[in-house]
Amino acid sequence: MLPKTLNPPATFYRRLPFYYGWVILPIAALAMTATLPGRTHGIGLITAPLMKDLELTEVEFGWINLWSILLGAAFCWPIGRVLDRFGTRIVLVIVVAALGDTVVATGHVDGSWTLFIALLLTRGLGQGALSVVSTALVGKWFVRRLTLAMGVFAILLGIGFLGSIIGMGVAIKHAGWRAAWEGMGWTLLVGLAPLCALLVRSTPESCGLDSESQLDVKSTESDRADLPLSAALLSPAFWVFTSASCLFNFTWSAVTLFNQAILESRGFSESDFYLVMAIITFVGLIANLLGGWLATRWPLGRLLMLGMILLAVALQVFTWIDTDWQLIAYAVMFGISSGLVTVVHFAFHPQAFGRTHLGQIQGLFQIFSVISSALGPLILAWVKAKWGYYETLFLAIVPLALILGLAAALVPQPVRPLVLTEKRS
Repeated sequence: MLPKTLNPPATFYRRLPFYYGWVILPIAALAMTATLPGRTHGIGLITAPLMKDLELTEVEFGWINLWSILLGAAFCWPIGRVLDRFGTRIVLVIVVAALGDTVVATGHVDGSWTLFIALLLTRGLGQGALSVVSTALVGKWFVRRLTLAMGVFAILLGIGFLGSIIGMGVAIKHAGWRAAWEGMGWTLLVGLAPLCALLVRSTPESCGLDSESQLDVKSTESDRADLPLSAALLSPAFWVFTSASCLFNFTWSAVTLFNQAILESRGFSESDFYLVMAIITFVGLIANLLGGWLATRWPLGRLLMLGMILLAVALQVFTWIDTDWQLIAYAVMFGISSGLVTVVHFAFHPQAFGRTHLGQIQGLFQIFSVISSALGPLILAWVKAKWGYYETLFLAIVPLALILGLAAALVPQPVRPLVLTEKRS
């Protein structure tokens, strides 16, 4: 437990003119942004100077990176159980501090083995553990307005990643990758970790508040029981939504890692590559908000179906494009798809299974998510080497996306039994 001096009395939270979950939400987004050094697009910022510094070939670095991802995924499973046992607050502070310490140490690697250990811990703590904790934190605080909260969370996350990437790019250019990476680690250690300790609370109940589902309810109401991990594993919806999300992650990681080479294979230039990335990012942010709004009116399965259909159409369109307007249309559809699928990705588990066992359920899901993201670039590169075209894999993904999208719309949602709750007087 963190010191009680950091915990204001319950009356403090009750007297606030707003729900404290709206303070938790941006901190959770900030924590997810802090996973940048453990993600492919974060490590990609230092890959070239790092390989030059350590005299590594692309193949050597590729294998180090692959095994760090696969073994780092193992962090997701135990962190979920620890999260449900001890609460999101203490776990979040420890994971952020450990990640910060690891990122600082990464600035001092001097060979392939020290790099492997650093990347393993960075992937495991960042892309794995911290992703689970930050996502679960929102799910623990929001019920009735969960989908809206996840839409806002996704927007803040997109802005956070964009700002972090730009800032790190400038820092690397002026100070070198080692100093920039160390600086980011110290920011997590002395900045974000204390902020989380000061402001984060594990659940509404932990600071004397009613759960968000009970707000504005003046009498006894019916609530839904939370489901354990075993129920999630027996639920067809869990596997359909997981498969659809993993297919998207597989595609996203493959396309974004090799995007410039993919576009050049269609005759487009480096400037077109930057245009496409800007469109996907900007449109994705708008789609996050749109997805959060639609999720308050549509079932998540229907929203996921729309996202997967747009993914399939975007990939099919890419095999035809040869003009600028077609390229823009492809980027817009891909961006909308990413925004909608991201909202569902964050909102489904707490909505379908409740809050009590959320850490374990999302921890298991994150393992599948990380592995699918790791395999995407490798399989795309293998397909290109074997058949000579990136589009061969795109055409294989199209029917899978359509099938999983339709399945998401049709699969029955888990049944959570009704329980009777009393609103606190």
